[in-house]
Amino acid sequence: MSVERINVENKQDLEQMITKEINQFEKNLTVICTQVPMNDKTTVDALCHDDNGQLVILQVNVNEDDTALLQGIQSLDYVDKFKSFLKMTYNKHKIDDKEKPRLILVAPSFSETVRHTVQHIQGLHIELYEWEYLKIGDHKGLHLQSIFTWKPTDWKPTEKPKEEKELDKEPKPPEKKSELKPMKKKETPPPPPTPAPENKDEFKPDFPKFKPEPEPEEQRDEAKFPPPLPPDKPKEDKFPFKSPENEEPQKKKRFF
Repeated sequence: MSVERINVENKQDLEQMITKEINQFEKNLTVICTQVPMNDKTTVDALCHDDNGQLVILQVNVNEDDTALLQGIQSLDYVDKFKSFLKMTYNKHKIDDKEKPRLILVAPSFSETVRHTVQHIQGLHIELYEWEYLKIGDHKGLHLQSIFTWKPTDWKPTEKPKEEKELDKEPKPPEKKSELKPMKKKETPPPPPTPAPENKDEFKPDFPKFKPEPEPEEQRDEAKFPPPLPPDKPKEDKFPFKSPENEEPQKKKRFF
């Protein structure tokens, strides 16, 4: 059987097909209304709620369009502001006005820019779905495929079983255990060497001992006391003149 892809160019026809196959997104999703105008440029294609009463916005596009992300974010802001009013207006539906609404973008394809942007947006619950309208034999139908599903910030990937973890891990070399080094003892100084005992039997050369001979007493005394000095000679007068007292009277010479 051949499979043929059919193009849908009318947006209203696409919206009707999607609302009929609403359970392909998730079970127990209820449509509240369609074509809800927010302002002159933006309109909510379909407003729904889930089992918990959280509001869900469907933004449908016939072709790939990056501006659909901006329009969807504007729709989120609009519905979040007026969710209490929507709860009063559609009181037949169980709407929880305490929960923030979430957005589902539907298009035949999405660019890498839109996918990358949605993955890194924080604080907004946005999901991406691609649609295909297929003809299989005599039957036609709408096929929806999830491209990106929002995950909460505290989400953690499911853990692999232990066997798979062990296979994924590369064997690590055994870690060397740190051995405790013994404490170095303080080295005590060696004891002083003990003198070797003298052997009496050992041969000792006898050398003659010389004793100084005693000196005679006279020499000892001379050594102690210096010899007496000779008596002083009378000093001669340098000037050989006799004093007048000692002079003999000169005889008077007679002259003839």
